[in-house]
Amino acid sequence: MAITEMNPDGVSGVVDPMGGANQTRVRAYNERLVLSLVRRHGSLSKAEIARRTGLSAQTVSVIMRALEQDGLLKRGDPQRGKVGQPSIPMSLNPDGVLSLGLKIGRRSADLILMDFTGRVRQQLHEAYRYPTPAGIVAFVEKSTATILEAISADDRRRIAGLGAALPFELWNWVEEMGAPREDMDAWRDADIAAMLGERLPFPVFIQNDATAACAAELAFGHGPRFADFAYFFLGSFIGGGVVLNHALYPGRTGNAGAFGSMPFKSRDGGQDQLIDHASVVLLEKLLLEAGKDPSSIWLTPETWDDFGEIPARWIEMTGKALAFAIATVCSVIDFEAVIIDGGFAASVRAQVTEVARRELGKLDLQGIEPPIVEEGLVGSAARAIGAASLPLFSRYHIDQSVLFKEMA
Repeated sequence: MAITEMNPDGVSGVVDPMGGANQTRVRAYNERLVLSLVRRHGSLSKAEIARRTGLSAQTVSVIMRALEQDGLLKRGDPQRGKVGQPSIPMSLNPDGVLSLGLKIGRRSADLILMDFTGRVRQQLHEAYRYPTPAGIVAFVEKSTATILEAISADDRRRIAGLGAALPFELWNWVEEMGAPREDMDAWRDADIAAMLGERLPFPVFIQNDATAACAAELAFGHGPRFADFAYFFLGSFIGGGVVLNHALYPGRTGNAGAFGSMPFKSRDGGQDQLIDHASVVLLEKLLLEAGKDPSSIWLTPETWDDFGEIPARWIEMTGKALAFAIATVCSVIDFEAVIIDGGFAASVRAQVTEVARRELGKLDLQGIEPPIVEEGLVGSAARAIGAASLPLFSRYHIDQSVLFKEMA
């Protein structure tokens, strides 16, 4: 996962992963390795960690004792076997670290407080016609203050930072969002990380929104189950991510999985893109054409108003488009699975996924091994959860590609 880290002076930098290793760095790496393994498996005993890492039992014991003293791990109930001492499983302490996650969407923003195990403890939401840098900063300042006032001083000290997930090149979506060009052009020169960093007392991390959602699915959803998968997230528009060998693959520019830009045959026989056939904005357009108020799909994404047959028609269109997209991506990479998620209710996600499965079965897939098509497990908050995971992985876990390539 490509993550920019802010040092104590507020200057961003990347630690060279090929740099030399001293005793302190080796200890820090081993601590991150242990935390990463425990996160992936839920809970592990010292003996199991020693077996999986190749570290000595004594080294593992020292590391886990230190992590427990720091409040990052907690003991489970002893598990008695047939012989020897009972093993004690260790798991992540939910209260050990907290993190803030910001989702900047094309129609709404969310700020969440997440614990060390990925559980969302607080969530604040704001809908708008289109986002502006100044409006986002104001929302974050106000919402952060609300969250901090509601938690204890100890909890405030445990906040590792704020991660922000947003669509890259927002200024290119003027026509689709119906926003004034001058307002969207403000994003060209806006350093949102610096703007937020000036106003918040902790580090700020930035990631593409669909990539962040894919990272959330990798860490808290189907990640342990599938080694390779393509991930589609239906938000205002559609984006996604690519997971290879249990690791998020960001690509050369960090924009791998930009499925919305996939060339598509338009309804009039010309050419357009997948975003023109699968997006929540498309549902908004259908509702407006029918003279209905679409505001609930942004204000209350988990509970849409009763729009009659229009959502069912949109689900059919979306599922059919996704089926073609799935066949396309699987002709390039032999994905084990394809995961579909979105910023709406689980029932809608289930219907979209079922249509995509059905329509995929109708296509000529000669030469392609059909993937498993599954609903995402993280849900509508995936982008915010993925954003909140950025500070956690930066400080407390090793790079995902190192972890999951090392662990079979």
